[in-house]
Amino acid sequence: MTISVLGGGQLGRMLALAAYRLGERVVLLDPNPESCGGHVAPLVVGRWEDAGPLAELARRGDVVTFEFENVPDAAARFLADRVAVAPPPEALAIAQDRLREKQLFTQLNIPTPPYRAVDSHQGLQDAVAEIGLPAVLKTRRFGYDGKGQHVMRTLADVDAAWLALGATPLLLEAWVPFDFEVSAIAVRDRAGAVVRYPLIYNQHVDGILRESRPGHPRVDEALSAAAATLIDRVLTHLDYVGALTLEFFVVNGALLVNEMAPRVHNSGHYSIDGAQTSQFENHVRAVLDLPLGGTETVMPCVMLNCIGGMPTLAALCALPGVRIHAYGKRGSPGRKIGHITVVGATEAQLQERLVAARQLVDAATVV
Repeated sequence: MTISVLGGGQLGRMLALAAYRLGERVVLLDPNPESCGGHVAPLVVGRWEDAGPLAELARRGDVVTFEFENVPDAAARFLADRVAVAPPPEALAIAQDRLREKQLFTQLNIPTPPYRAVDSHQGLQDAVAEIGLPAVLKTRRFGYDGKGQHVMRTLADVDAAWLALGATPLLLEAWVPFDFEVSAIAVRDRAGAVVRYPLIYNQHVDGILRESRPGHPRVDEALSAAAATLIDRVLTHLDYVGALTLEFFVVNGALLVNEMAPRVHNSGHYSIDGAQTSQFENHVRAVLDLPLGGTETVMPCVMLNCIGGMPTLAALCALPGVRIHAYGKRGSPGRKIGHITVVGATEAQLQERLVAARQLVDAATVV
C-alpha cells in the first residue's frame, strides 16, 4: 500500500523509512523542492492550496496522513472527500489554533493554565488585569519552537508585546512556574485500541527541545497514569487514528497541558532505537489498519537534538552507544537538522556515554 503524507520534512522522512521496513510505500507533498523527505521518498512539489497536487496525492495514495500541523485543514478536508485521511482533519484544525485547542482541553476537563483570547490592545490590557503577570502572549496560529510568543513580566512589557504580535489573533496564558516538562505519546488504531509510550521527560532551551528521555526517575507511576487518562480523553473524543502527543507542565506533582500535536513528535524520536516499536512504525500501522506494536523501552536511552549544526560524522561515529540520525538539512540558527540517541546496557553506562555526546552536540549547536 502507499501512504500519502502532507509534509516532506524530517518527520515525513522518518515515516517513509518506517513504512519501507514494512514493505509499504510513501509519497510526500511539500512546497519546498529541497525538503529532506524527498531524499528517501517520491516528492510531489506543490502548494497546500492547489487542487492539482492534492488530487495527485489522493490518486497515488491508499490513505493520507500528515507530518506537519500547519498544513491548512482545508487541504486535509479536500483529500478526505477522495481518500481516507488519518488522523481526522478536525484534529488538525484544532491543533492549528491555540484557542480552539485550549477550549477542547477545557471541554474534556484537562487542566490548562489560565488563558484568554486577545483581539485588541484593550483586550490584552483586560486579559492581563484578569490573569496577572508574568504571562505569555502567543499567536493563535503558526507558532512552534518558541516562535510567535512574547513573555510579559511587568506592565512595561505589555505594549511591546502588542507591537510585536498584535497584527494577528492572540492568546494570553498565565506563566507557569513548572517543575519540569513531559510529553505523552499514544497511538490509536481504527478499532479504538491504544498503545502508549512511557511518559517522556523533556528539557527545552529557549522554547526548542534539546533532550528527551523515557523512564526518567522524576516521572513516577501516578504521573504516568494521569497522563494516560488525559490523552485517552482526546483520542476518544476525536475518534482519533494515528499518533497523538500531549505536552504537559508538571507543577507540584500535577499535570497542566501545554499543547497537542496530532502527529509523530520530536520527543518520541528515541523510540526508533530505544523502543520495541517506534512511534513512526506504529503510526504507519495505525493508518494502514495493522495491529499495533509494543511500546516498551528496550534499553536505557536519551535523545539529543542537533540544533543549527551537526557534529562531524567521524566524531559521532567514534562514540560508543550513539545512534546517528542526520536529516540531510542545511544548518541554520535554531533549525533542527538531526538527532542522536545515546543508549547503554545499564543506567551507569548511559550516563557515562552522555557526557561525551552532550559535549559534541553542544559544541555544534547554533541558535
